[in-house]
Amino acid sequence: MSFGDPNNPYGQQQGGQPGYGYPQQGQPQGQPGYGYPQAPPVQPYGAGGYGMGPTEMPGGVKAARVMLYVIAGLQVIGAVLMFLTGAAIDKAQDDPSLRDDVQFQDLADFSTGAVYAIGVGALVWGALAVFLAIKFKTGGSGIRVTTMVFGIITAILGIYPFIIVGLAHTVLAILVTVFVGKSDGGEWFARPRH
Repeated sequence: MSFGDPNNPYGQQQGGQPGYGYPQQGQPQGQPGYGYPQAPPVQPYGAGGYGMGPTEMPGGVKAARVMLYVIAGLQVIGAVLMFLTGAAIDKAQDDPSLRDDVQFQDLADFSTGAVYAIGVGALVWGALAVFLAIKFKTGGSGIRVTTMVFGIITAILGIYPFIIVGLAHTVLAILVTVFVGKSDGGEWFARPRH
């Protein structure tokens, strides 16, 4: 009797092992036979089983960081202009030749304290922009959410006067919000920090 093809499952089994599907003698246990080759085990979160996240700040997040610094610079310029405007109104209120000017009196009725308060508010808003930009390197998802809220509020406040500075604020704030809100921004702020 001939043994024929050793790979034929219907032929006589070699080595005296009974039945179909049992490993044959001499075949090492635990090694794949026929079929698909085995792939290495998948580790979804990199080596060690922990989420690694990006190791370098993504380009969009870097751009958002730079835009926050630009917004802060524009805030400082706006604050300086507000302080100069307040000082000019204070000085002009004492000028007797302007007391009869109706247009100036409309401007003079606006409180100089309010002008100074707007200048201080601009400085505080710029300081917040700088703080957020600095925290991009080490901050987590709280910094991401705060930056997105900051961007939305800045965009809304930039729309109101809609002058050139307001338009610049609006565009920059929208870009900051989009870049930080993208998936690579989410991965950057959700990465583990050791």
